[in-house]
Amino acid sequence: MTEDRAAALAAIAEQVRVCTLCRLHENATNGVPGAGSPNAEIMFIGEGPGYHEDKQGLPFVGRSGEYLNYLLNLIGLKREQVFIANVVKHRPPENRDPLPDEILACKPYLDRQVEIINPLVIATLGRFSMARYFPNGKITQIHGKPRFEGDRAYIPLFHPAAVLRNPDLRRDMEADFKRILEVLEQLRQKRAAQPTASPPPEDEPPQQPTQLKLF
Repeated sequence: MTEDRAAALAAIAEQVRVCTLCRLHENATNGVPGAGSPNAEIMFIGEGPGYHEDKQGLPFVGRSGEYLNYLLNLIGLKREQVFIANVVKHRPPENRDPLPDEILACKPYLDRQVEIINPLVIATLGRFSMARYFPNGKITQIHGKPRFEGDRAYIPLFHPAAVLRNPDLRRDMEADFKRILEVLEQLRQKRAAQPTASPPPEDEPPQQPTQLKLF
């Protein structure tokens, strides 16, 4: 299962690296598909790659990434245990906001990553990823407040860059991060209690899997 998930994520990463679906690839050095564990219980979704991310092809490796590492360490986690992605996979010029058509072009990649990883918690970092799950939300009002859907929770968080610009947000950000663990434990118990699917009868051969297409 882990190998299958890893292979599926690697295939998406290769598609992202050669993607020309929107204008963002024109000035980018590298695509930034996302990185982390294919079995992550927590998935973080940010906005878009910045300068350092564009150079390295990895998400959150600049100052925001250093702060994200600090926050993960605060709750006893490492980057390798979570999955980190963005709503757009190439750097917007001059770090401008991603445009609606650019977010839409990248949406199938992100949708497929969520489907493959099937995390218990999706934590949004910043307003563009928040809008994906909380279209009318205001981060100052809903930060850290989980919304439960089935055996998954969506938690809106401030973007690390916003906290670095405004240190007054640090206390809220760190409290919100600590709340992730409480939500995660609730969902672990809920998912563990769900009945598992029954295997097919012995006299019926299992169905052959069909190839899933990204687009």
